[in-house]
Amino acid sequence: MPSPAMRPSTLHLPQGDWATVLDCLCDHFPAIDRATWLQRMTTNKVLDGAGAPIGPEHPYRVGLKVRYFREVPNETPIPFEEQVLWQDEHLLVADKPHFLPVMPAGEYVEQTLLARLVRRTGNPDLVPIHRIDRLTAGLVLFSVNPSSRGQYQALFRERQVEKRYEAIAPALPQLQFPYLHRSRMVDGEPFFRMQEVVGEANSETLIEVLEQRGGLWRYGLSPVTGRKHQLRVHLAGLGAPIVGDDFYPELQASRNQPDDYGKPLKLLARGLRFVDPVSSLPREFDSALQLQW
Repeated sequence: MPSPAMRPSTLHLPQGDWATVLDCLCDHFPAIDRATWLQRMTTNKVLDGAGAPIGPEHPYRVGLKVRYFREVPNETPIPFEEQVLWQDEHLLVADKPHFLPVMPAGEYVEQTLLARLVRRTGNPDLVPIHRIDRLTAGLVLFSVNPSSRGQYQALFRERQVEKRYEAIAPALPQLQFPYLHRSRMVDGEPFFRMQEVVGEANSETLIEVLEQRGGLWRYGLSPVTGRKHQLRVHLAGLGAPIVGDDFYPELQASRNQPDDYGKPLKLLARGLRFVDPVSSLPREFDSALQLQW
């Protein structure tokens, strides 16, 4: 059986003329061979919506909810530990190290912040309320209790959370700080990048200078909006790409190499502040991590 830290992926079977669920899965996911699906079925890693195992002869039915567990053979351990900073009956606040993904994706399943925290707490109901990039370190909030989850998710959706980041990047002596950077961000090329284009602004970041050390400065970043890669794109667009960024302003060959743990992206989710929707008390959390010059 799958470990309690693993979360299944879900597929509602599409319209087709397959005889079995197995046939449908093989056609729907051509990159996964039939032997792999058979192995998953024989180890109860393919389930229906009620949690009952689906076997190789299970008949196909359009719309059937199928839950399946992915596996990554020989998943490489990430040699950095997360830290739990706060936990109560509704929230868990964790400090995520650089290089650790928040959620399972691609080559990462067990080596994720979610999987590690589920194992640590024994609570399979943990769900991240927001996310930060794998290469970014710092604060991530998790919902502990499904009954109050929607209230905390609404805080982020309605921009009721004050978020503070720090970054180390080249100096920008030509600008007057604090500086409010506004731009229009859209999907870029390749698909995993973003870009700034001419048009009505849909992204906004307040930038301050916290410390100066020659050609590098430590910036305080307060995003008003939450676009993908927003802080990285904004600083790169100003001519100050974050140290260690191999996506912006240009893709670097290093992005296809194994992680160099000695050269992290110098971006930290430093602080979160909001009014707790359950208790109505003010909440403020600060990361215990520090960016190293």
